[in-house]
Amino acid sequence: MARVNAFFAVASIALLAACATARQQAPAVPTSSDYAARAHATLQSASGSDVAGTLSFVNTGEGVRITGRITGLEPDSTHGFHIHENGDCGAPDASSAGGHFNPTHQPHGHAGQAASHAGDLPNQQANADGVATVDVLAHGVELGTGGSTDILDRAIIVHAKPDDYTSQPSGDAGSRIACGVITRD
Repeated sequence: MARVNAFFAVASIALLAACATARQQAPAVPTSSDYAARAHATLQSASGSDVAGTLSFVNTGEGVRITGRITGLEPDSTHGFHIHENGDCGAPDASSAGGHFNPTHQPHGHAGQAASHAGDLPNQQANADGVATVDVLAHGVELGTGGSTDILDRAIIVHAKPDDYTSQPSGDAGSRIACGVITRD
């Protein structure tokens, strides 16, 4: 009987050692926080404008921070700025980006108010050189989670006029003068 117990003890130790080795060699299973914590969008001109820019997107505990620069704007001008539902900037007027990103089916409004699209963002102000410096915290959206409020692979649009935050469904912000697809870094 002692011989059988010794056999099982040795076999158990060998099995545990094999499992530990396999666990060390197996790749870690990624979690949602590992996916696209950072992204970017390269803005390309639309509707015959000369507007361009680069934006960065980073998950935070409060939403997604959007930073960057938009160039080629009229000096001292104000522009609507929105996340749109489709990650497609192929149409010359950027209409292929679809409407504002609105997974909760809310009316258009000012970002941060209870009644607003997830894609509603604050207007952006150009300086005397026609450059807008972007630093926005987009509440109510995520980056790379795969959830209903995920903005990865959607478009971000700069409009010709300021958003009035009341006109439905898009704030009467005019034509789309720049478009970029939000993609993983």
